[in-house]
Amino acid sequence: MNANGSITLSTGILADDPVAKTTSAAMVNGAIHSFVQAVALEIKNGIRVNAVSLGMVEDAYEKYRDYFPGHNPVPMKKAVNAYVRSVQGKGNGEIIRVYEK
Repeated sequence: MNANGSITLSTGILADDPVAKTTSAAMVNGAIHSFVQAVALEIKNGIRVNAVSLGMVEDAYEKYRDYFPGHNPVPMKKAVNAYVRSVQGKGNGEIIRVYEK
């Protein structure tokens, strides 16, 4: 990786708002959040590490809505912009949350 590069990991709302039958996914999402914050303290050469944590995106709403009762779908433009912010912004160790809780 080049100096001053950017790494973006993907997680989801389950780290903060788990639903039934998602224990493993919630655990992994939370672990990624903690990893991003910790590795940002140690990584060298100006490399930045962030995570984008999305709620259910609009494109998947019809398929998964029964698993996420009461959740508001995230517009795809907001999802894409979160990744743009992570890659092109200056943040490091950020969890960029894109959902309403």
